[in-house]
Amino acid sequence: MSAVSERARDFWDRISPRERGLVVIAAVAAPLTIAIWLGMSIGDGLSTMEARNNKIRKALVVLADLKARGPQQPTDDVVAGMPVEPLSLETYLTNAATTAGFVLKGTTPRNPLTRNGFVTASVTLNVADLTIDQMKKFLQEIETKSKYVAITRLDVTRRDYKSKDKLDAALEVSTYAREPAKKPPAAGSGAATGSAEKQGS
Repeated sequence: MSAVSERARDFWDRISPRERGLVVIAAVAAPLTIAIWLGMSIGDGLSTMEARNNKIRKALVVLADLKARGPQQPTDDVVAGMPVEPLSLETYLTNAATTAGFVLKGTTPRNPLTRNGFVTASVTLNVADLTIDQMKKFLQEIETKSKYVAITRLDVTRRDYKSKDKLDAALEVSTYAREPAKKPPAAGSGAATGSAEKQGS
C-alpha cells in the first residue's frame, strides 16, 4: 500500500494544477456516471419485467375465461347447420397447432356419447413448452374455427421458475353433431315375415 501511495503522491506532485482539477472532476464524475448507468439499466429491466408480467396476466385471464366457460352445449341457432357426422378432431387440432406455430404430438380419443339426439365426440391431449402467444393462438383457433368444437376441460401450468414465459396444458376438446335419423323399416317386411311364419306352421 505504501508503494501505491508514494506513486500516487509522486504523480500528484508532477502534474499541473489544471490537471489536478481534471483528476478531481474525473474522480467525482466516474461514480456518478456508473450510478446513473446502473439506475437506467435497472429501470429498463424493471420495465421489461413489468411488460412481460402484464402480458402473462392478460393471457392467463383469457385462459381462465375459457376454462370457466366449461362444456359448451349446442344451442338452437346452430342446430340447423350442425353436421350429422362429428368433425375429425385429430385433423382439426393438428391444423390449429400448425397455425399457432408448433407440432401437435397426438391426441387420445374417447368413446362418443349420444344423448338427446346429439353425438359428442371428445379427445384429450397434452401440449408442452409453448410460449404464451402460442398457447393463446392455439386455444383461440380451437374455439373460433368451428362453432361445433369447444374446449371442455383445460388445465394450464407454467414450466418452472426459469421459464416463466413457457406453459404446459392438458385439454379435453369436444365436437358436436346431430344423431343420424333412424331409417324406418322397409315396407312389406312385416308381411313377408308373417307369411314365412305361417308357411313354417
